[in-house]
Order: sequence, then C-alpha cells, then structure tokens
Amino acid sequence: MAVKLYLLDSNAAIDYIGAILPAKAIAWLDSAVDNEVAMSVINRIEVLSFNPPDPADLVPFEELMDTVEIIPLSEDIILLTIQIRRNHKTKLPDAVVAATALTHDLTVVTRNEEDFRKIPGLKWVNPHTMV
Repeated sequence: MAVKLYLLDSNAAIDYIGAILPAKAIAWLDSAVDNEVAMSVINRIEVLSFNPPDPADLVPFEELMDTVEIIPLSEDIILLTIQIRRNHKTKLPDAVVAATALTHDLTVVTRNEEDFRKIPGLKWVNPHTMV
C-alpha cells in the first residue's frame, strides 16, 4: 500500500467528481487519488448520504470510495477530536477530519479554509486555488 499524503474532505470530493475544480487540481487528483489520497470515515458518511433523484448519480462517489483508503475512527482520533472541539468550537465532522489528518500526518484537501486554518499544526490545501 502506498504512503498516503492527503485527506480528501467531502467538499473537495464532491467538487472533484463534479469536475468543478480548476483543471490543474483535477489533473493532480486524477494522478494522486489511487495512491496518495485517503478519506475519513466521516467523509464517506457525508458524501454517500446524498440521496439524488437518479441513483446513478451516486455511482461515481461510490467508485471514489472504493478507490481511496477510508480511515476508520481510532481511539487516538476520537480523543483528538474531543480536544479540537473543546479548544476550537469546531463542528463535529470538521473536527474528525482534522483529528484524522493530524493523527496520520496528512494534508487536508478542502475548500473549507476558514474552519481548518484555526487548528494549530493542521496542514491543508485548497484545490480551488490551484492554477
């Protein structure tokens, strides 16, 4: 298994599958998704909870989940999530994503800069700013 470098947030996954990212970001994710990208179990839940009128619209998201490693909750992630929520008043899904990234030394791929920038030590990149 390849070393994971990035944690794909739900909004970035949706934007990637929907092809609304800049071309450079889509090309980068196309090359990275098979080996360098993981997702938190919370992102899997968020993304696959969508109930489109046409169930076929969910297929690309299911295929993405089959491609990337899904990182489950561990005791370390749970404890760090609690700390992040206490210290930064972060929403539960964002705190889980941040704790997962910090625990596994991953860079979060997200357009949600505002919520993630306040968490010390968390690395993130906004794919919408890749030009």
